[in-house]
Amino acid sequence: MRNRAVLILAIVPLVMSLSWAQAGGEQGQQAVSVNLSSNGDSATKINSQNHSFSQREPRYRLEPGDAFDVAFELSPEFNQHVTVQPDGFISLRGIDDIHVANETVPQLTATLKTAYGKILSDPLISVVLTDFQKPYFIANGQVKSPGKYELRGDITVSEGIAIAGGFLDSAKHSQVLLFRRVDDQMSQATIINVKKMMLTQKNLHEDLHLQPGDMLVVPKNRLSKIEPYLPTKQIGVYAAPF
Repeated sequence: MRNRAVLILAIVPLVMSLSWAQAGGEQGQQAVSVNLSSNGDSATKINSQNHSFSQREPRYRLEPGDAFDVAFELSPEFNQHVTVQPDGFISLRGIDDIHVANETVPQLTATLKTAYGKILSDPLISVVLTDFQKPYFIANGQVKSPGKYELRGDITVSEGIAIAGGFLDSAKHSQVLLFRRVDDQMSQATIINVKKMMLTQKNLHEDLHLQPGDMLVVPKNRLSKIEPYLPTKQIGVYAAPF
C-alpha cells in the first residue's frame, strides 16, 4: 500500500508537467514573432494571433459594383437582378434597402431570407453571382513589374513575387510586406523574410498563401517599425515605390 502511494506521488508531478508543456506548445503556435532587423539582430517584434493567414480557401465577399440574380422558388414575382451600390447597399423589391457589402453568398442568402421572412412565409431563395470582381493581388515596390494581377488558383508569396517579375537588385528580400484587410477599416501587416525562407533555410512552410485583395510590397530600405494592424488608408505610405 505504501509503495502504491509513493508511485502515485511520483506520477502526479509528471502528468502536471506534461499538461503545462502541451499548453505552452499550443500558445507558441498561436504567437507569431517577426523580426524587422536588416542585419539579423532583433530590432522589433510583432506578436499576433495570425489565424487569418491559415485560411486557404476563403469565400468571395461582395463588393460595390457586383451584381447577382435573386430567385424565389415559391414567389417568382419577387425574382430580381440586383447590383451592389457604391455605399454597399442594395435596393430590393418589396422591402427596405439592405447593406450587403463584404458578405459571402451564403451570408447574403441568409440575410435575404431574414429580410423577406417579414413579408413571406419561410421564403426559399437562391442567389447567383452574375458580375463580380475577379480575385486579384497587388505587387508593388522593388519588383520588376509592379501592378495588379489576377489571382488564379493557389498562389504563395514567393510565387506572387515571381509573377511580378521577381526582385530588383535593390530589393530588401528580408522584409517583404504582406497587407491583408481584416474589415472595411483595418488591415493586417505581416513581414516575411523571403531571403531567409528561400535561400538560407529553404523552409517553404512559411511561404504564405495569398488571398484576394492582398498587397505585397517589397521595400528598398530597412524598416524600423510597423504596427501589426493599421488603418487601410495608411497602406498607401508603404505601397508607393520606395
